Amino acid sequence: MRAFIDTNVLVSALIRKQGVSGLVLQHLRDGNFSIIYSVPIIVELVDVLSLPHIQHKYHVHSDDIIALINIIRLRGELVIPEMQIDACRDARDNRFLEAAIEGKADVILSGDADLLDMGAFEGISIVSVAEFLALL
Repeated sequence: MRAFIDTNVLVSALIRKQGVSGLVLQHLRDGNFSIIYSVPIIVELVDVLSLPHIQHKYHVHSDDIIALINIIRLRGELVIPEMQIDACRDARDNRFLEAAIEGKADVILSGDADLLDMGAFEGISIVSVAEFLALL
């Protein structure tokens, strides 16, 4: 299965390794699916995880961030979206749709209501963490 994972799920997976989002990360490590990613998504992920209040509150260290990026690179496919999409009510989330389309994702995994309310886009299901784990 080819999945695009919203940064909110990846952040949650790293800071709550024992939670359901952490299970997604474990499945990624185990090679149970491949992840589609783009440079802007990696930049956003690093930016969020590097925020001092996130690092302090959740004990996130640079080694944790590097390990996460390495897992994504190992189990994923970098895409460079060529099309611009304007379909989500939160325009900032359109880049997720663009990457998913470019990478021919089977599913978009998100915790964002703006994406989840869409249900699907261009034949790609948009699912919650629990729904994704059930698909695996």
